[in-house]
Amino acid sequence: MKIFVTGGAGFIGSNFIRHILSLKRDYKVVNYDKLTYAGNLANLESVADNPNYSFVRGDICDAAALEEAMQGCTAVVHFAAESHVDRSIYEPAPVIATNVTGTFFMLQVARKLNIERFVHISTDEVYGDMPPGGFANEESQLQPSSPYSASKAGSDLLVRSYVRTYGFPALITRSSNNYGPFQFPEKFLPLMITNAFDDKPLPIYGDGKQQRDWLHVEDNCRGVLAVLERGRVGEVYNIGGTDVEENLTIVRKVLKSIGKPETLLTPVKDRPGHDRRYALTCEKMEKELGWKPEILLDEGLRRTIDWYRTNTKWMAGVRGGEYLSYYDKYYENRDSSLHALTSSGAKGPK
Repeated sequence: MKIFVTGGAGFIGSNFIRHILSLKRDYKVVNYDKLTYAGNLANLESVADNPNYSFVRGDICDAAALEEAMQGCTAVVHFAAESHVDRSIYEPAPVIATNVTGTFFMLQVARKLNIERFVHISTDEVYGDMPPGGFANEESQLQPSSPYSASKAGSDLLVRSYVRTYGFPALITRSSNNYGPFQFPEKFLPLMITNAFDDKPLPIYGDGKQQRDWLHVEDNCRGVLAVLERGRVGEVYNIGGTDVEENLTIVRKVLKSIGKPETLLTPVKDRPGHDRRYALTCEKMEKELGWKPEILLDEGLRRTIDWYRTNTKWMAGVRGGEYLSYYDKYYENRDSSLHALTSSGAKGPK
């Protein structure tokens, strides 16, 4: 099977590529990535010389480039997305362009080339806030709260429309909060870990009691592959870790593991429209595909902390200009950035 992987230089995409190439099966991979700030070929140094791996730099919104790169592939796993909620709140246009329009081009080209299996990677955030004790299943209502989650819900619906209208062989996965090696440090857990290493303040949104379902990226990669190989066309599959914890609890675990004081915890203004709880039920994955998470949260956290502790060269490479600019805007000058956001919104469109 020759698999066209979009966003393969990103966090989950690169973990997926390394995973499937490690299985010694008859897989060939074309990694198609624009190499935006979160795309990093250093994530794939271990497979760069693998004869079953190739890289093409390209934009999923470029239909001609997509068609050329996808030639000869039989399956697609579509990870490419603008995936940071805060960025989507401040600058929604690139998120809509990549996540919605880019997915449209992907569907058009894949359909033209008669792709046999198309797995669209989505998120638990499309279900929106879960009530205390509640868990979303694949039939739960879509209630996205941010421009990011709305863009993913929109792309999910596009995919489903192609299945229904054109008989297109697509499937959708919706995973919970991934964590693990090679995650860009703007995301919650690596930000907490790396700031703790450096004795920098750990910015906690609001009261820190937002609950998330934590899934180690290796478990997600196994789940995505199971859906690619054995999932039923047209179906949605939730992939969750079943470890639902408050953000503040997770950070305290990190501090305890690293041996840093809780005085580093620093409350900051909450994200606008911040969902309180995400949680998934994954019974469908287990019953149909025999998948369930294997890496429990405490073990996964230990592995992740150890990875960031030992991979200082990788960290130095990603914490450069773009990251520093992001950090300055969203954390060092958070109050003024949020004020500018709400002030410009109050004035209405120009």
